[in-house]
Amino acid sequence: MKANRFFELVELPTKVASVFPFIIGTLYALYRYGRINGINLLVMAIAMLSLDMSATALNNYMDYKRAIKTHGFNYEQQNAIVKYKLKENTVRWVIGGMASISMILGVYLFLRTDIVVLFLGMVSFFFAAIYSWGPFPISRTPLGEIVSGVVMGGIIPFISAYIHIFDQDLIRIGWTDGTLLFHLDVVELVGFFVVSLPLIAGISNIMLANNTCDMEDDFENRRFTLPLVIGKENALRLFAGIYGLGYVAIIIGSVIGWLPKTSLAVIVTVIPVRKNVLKFFDNQSKKETFLLSVQNFVIMSAAYAVSLAVGLLLK
Repeated sequence: MKANRFFELVELPTKVASVFPFIIGTLYALYRYGRINGINLLVMAIAMLSLDMSATALNNYMDYKRAIKTHGFNYEQQNAIVKYKLKENTVRWVIGGMASISMILGVYLFLRTDIVVLFLGMVSFFFAAIYSWGPFPISRTPLGEIVSGVVMGGIIPFISAYIHIFDQDLIRIGWTDGTLLFHLDVVELVGFFVVSLPLIAGISNIMLANNTCDMEDDFENRRFTLPLVIGKENALRLFAGIYGLGYVAIIIGSVIGWLPKTSLAVIVTVIPVRKNVLKFFDNQSKKETFLLSVQNFVIMSAAYAVSLAVGLLLK
């Protein structure tokens, strides 16, 4: 398979949805705990990207297999399998190959850390598979936004930080005299959740914008996504409100001390983000305005990462 076709099959530009959570999780480990492990960092990066590409290729493959409406921009131009007439067997090999690389590296990362990484890795694999595969794929339900947001915006940054601080007793699992023991540092885990909320919000909104643009096609293809369930007007209100939740989380994290005070500067990005939201309100088009949600995610996440890096330097 030619490189350009592979990149379209795995939708390479959308990998920002996993790269930024990875970067921010790593910076948070450095800022909050002053810890970094170069080997774990590299293994995690390759495993994460491999799984993300596998999941995207699987999603495109299942959309191709299940499509009822087989014409129009979303089908003929957006799906690389149709666009380049890719062989199904070749696509399956790509999916399996990327998943295998991620699985092998994930096991290696577990051996270098602890069982928490294994468990969260298994959870990530599970949702990556059932998101678009199986009798009831998540992408065809109203749960797509929350699942993609939590897995990519919540689990990825947590693992990206945890692989450097696994020996700091955030989570400890033990077995004593026939009793299974759990130790959780609740305050730190709540901090992780708050720090991840802007990422969860941005990624959820990419999916929400995608499904809002595809309402007509999704109805024909029997994909009962969130916008179809709650209606377009409510979906647009939710789209704006989710961004607000992300900004509130940054303010709370900065005030409490989980984030550096420099992170408050991310609030400035509300200006271009709001401008893009209003444009999306005027026209919900996969071809013309969907990318505004991706732009918003990049704007917020890039500013967020820079604010953590500056806070780390000042610290």
